[in-house]
Amino acid sequence: MNEVFSSPIIKARQLTRIYRLGQVEIAAVDHIDLDILPGQMVVLKGNSGSGKSTLLSLLGGLDQPTEGELHVAGRDLRKASPAEITHYRRSSVGIIFQSFNLLPTLTVLENTCLPALLAGKPSPQVKARALDLLDWLKLTARLQHPPSHLSGGEMQRTAIARALINDPAIILADEPTGNLDSRNGEIVMELLWELNNKLGRTVIIATHSTLADRYAGLSLFLKDGVIAEYS
Repeated sequence: MNEVFSSPIIKARQLTRIYRLGQVEIAAVDHIDLDILPGQMVVLKGNSGSGKSTLLSLLGGLDQPTEGELHVAGRDLRKASPAEITHYRRSSVGIIFQSFNLLPTLTVLENTCLPALLAGKPSPQVKARALDLLDWLKLTARLQHPPSHLSGGEMQRTAIARALINDPAIILADEPTGNLDSRNGEIVMELLWELNNKLGRTVIIATHSTLADRYAGLSLFLKDGVIAEYS
């Protein structure tokens, strides 16, 4: 296993996200305390509506806490400005979605390059990095193809390349195998494990699937917005 250090890369205290539906308040994440160390492989389990995706959205800077503290990769996400959140999302975290979220009018290479170009990195450097990633992910033959020409596994591997283009310390994966058959699901899990085990990335996976269980260094079971079990 890769070396895990003692100072948390993610620290949450009484982290809460409340949604209001008319007069009703729903605590999707309810006063969670959580420490995740650099280099950990974390699997979040729980039924639909348990808070897994909301927690990932908070960690990824896609949503803001209602209450509590959240420090990720040296940043106070609760107090960060919109510009600081944007910089955090572009530099420190890579997000992989169940639905891939690839832009349909861009090729595999263009989809991969886009986050780094938006971050202001030089185009030749970005292209070279993208080509290396896509070669590693066995997508070299698909560089100029749009997402509509790809299989589900190829789309998810493209999404992984895009998530890695800015060399983030943290990878967040929300149901990364949810739209894949078992073979491609295993391939994606092995890639995420390699990112963790060989490259030292902190990887957090929210999933219903059992495919991730054997890779987990830390398993958390969420129920009604709280962490009900650790293992």
